Amino acid sequence: MSAGFRVLTMSLGPECTVDSDVARIAHALDERKIDRAIVCGISLGGLVALRFAALHPHRTLALILASTPGPGATLAPRHRLYLRWPNLFGPLFLLETPFMVRHELRWSHLKPLFGRPVSFTRIAKRARLIESTDISADCARVTCPTLVVTGERRFDHLVPVESTLGYLDAIPGAQHLEITGSGHLGSITHAAEFAAAVQTFHESSTRNPGTRRTA
Repeated sequence: MSAGFRVLTMSLGPECTVDSDVARIAHALDERKIDRAIVCGISLGGLVALRFAALHPHRTLALILASTPGPGATLAPRHRLYLRWPNLFGPLFLLETPFMVRHELRWSHLKPLFGRPVSFTRIAKRARLIESTDISADCARVTCPTLVVTGERRFDHLVPVESTLGYLDAIPGAQHLEITGSGHLGSITHAAEFAAAVQTFHESSTRNPGTRRTA
């Protein structure tokens, strides 16, 4: 992505709330004197990007939502059980996750994760955001060009593609890109294709400002 853009990246914060992470994005832009930016959120990070675009329309040049839980998204019953006792069932979640993305994983993707601390309590708090965030209300306030990115239905076993595609109805004018051969991790496993798609989308929306809604 850095070949075509100035890129700022950040992980979800320790507070495990959408609004605290939105504030971190705004602070990062302020520190660097950046007035407007393309805001991209991957998986749960998409809920943060969506809220930022809803609250700061004049600072959001475009919105990219990649494999993000959509309006009406719910947790699987077993995951609700995990959330009740995260320290007890957290290891089960970590064990099942590689299996769910087995079609995409490579050793190079897993290696950087070894040795990093894991907080099952934070994982649980973030997972609860899927059902506690008012996604539909945020969608109604988005006015910028929006690109919804998914993998193939047969490969994404973490966030159903149908859930992410809900943004196409919730955000007028939103466009969809499917990264063929990928699932939940398409932005990583097909990084060059993902970056090229963002570049193309940005150039297209800039050339055709009529696709942009007004507040």
